[in-house]
Amino acid sequence: MTEKRVDTVRLQNMAMGFWQSASLMAAVELGLFTAISKGAGNAAEIATILQITERNADRLATVCRTMDLLETADDGRYRNAADVEHFLVEGEPGYAGPWILFTKPRWEKFGNLTEFLRQSEEAVLGQYEGLTIEAARRMHEATYSVGMGAARRFVRQVDLSGHKKILDLGGGSGAYSITAAKTHPHINAVVFDLPPVAVVANEYIAEHGVEDRVTAVGGDFTADVLPEDCDIAIMASNLPLYSREIAAKVVRRACEALLPGGEMHLIGETLRDDRSGPVGPALWGLAEAINGSTGMAHTDADCIGYFEAAGFKNITVHEFIPGTLSRIVGTKPGG
Repeated sequence: MTEKRVDTVRLQNMAMGFWQSASLMAAVELGLFTAISKGAGNAAEIATILQITERNADRLATVCRTMDLLETADDGRYRNAADVEHFLVEGEPGYAGPWILFTKPRWEKFGNLTEFLRQSEEAVLGQYEGLTIEAARRMHEATYSVGMGAARRFVRQVDLSGHKKILDLGGGSGAYSITAAKTHPHINAVVFDLPPVAVVANEYIAEHGVEDRVTAVGGDFTADVLPEDCDIAIMASNLPLYSREIAAKVVRRACEALLPGGEMHLIGETLRDDRSGPVGPALWGLAEAINGSTGMAHTDADCIGYFEAAGFKNITVHEFIPGTLSRIVGTKPGG
């Protein structure tokens, strides 16, 4: 048996990973997947609709085919892969193009990641300190679509029939509270997020017509007084923004604020306990070096520890979105 020789292919593919990101984002910006969904099946047809040269249409479609974003039918014409057809066709309910482009403004900063890692000055909220309403609005235009999808998943997974009021910590656009209120007419909710974000959340709340039962309040949930009349707390998709110490503090503060018997659901980008993956949560943690915060990646075991230290009981970990998000649940004693 001859030992397999190692080579640089894996490392080269990683080094060129940003080329793949650029290809995906260009395809979204040009409308490639929308054009294919509407019938463009070859380079000439794609070029006409996208108003680019046939050569460039061929280049872009070829790389998207090798990335399995496109498939080839028996007649040789392109078609979208299933997830692309669902999420990247403009005008469709599941369109998530703004989310795919969400990280694009960070490209230049990631190119200087070495320098960011050499810096030692950090702030609790990092880039979110001094956030403006317009910046919050731009951010949640990108996160809203995927947030609503995650919220629909949450209300399918979690029985809210015995609960009355949600404390939505860092709820952003209010997607979880809006979806819960629309699904369960008895549910009330308060979105507790930074003041500029609360302004934007109230716009989404009004758009969905649930402002009689859902409201957004401005504040810093790491420090400010939390509403104390809620029997369920949600903290979703903001875990890597915080250090272990602050995450533990927030979980403890939520436990203190909840009514006896209340539940907390932490939906976070968590690592496996041996820190071997998934890569997504690790990258979100690394991004906080650029954002200038104290944030980092957390494991499922870390989160269980936060819940235990806060006094929660019956703590369980559930797979929320495979390879991306876990849902950690605990119950406050006394109910």
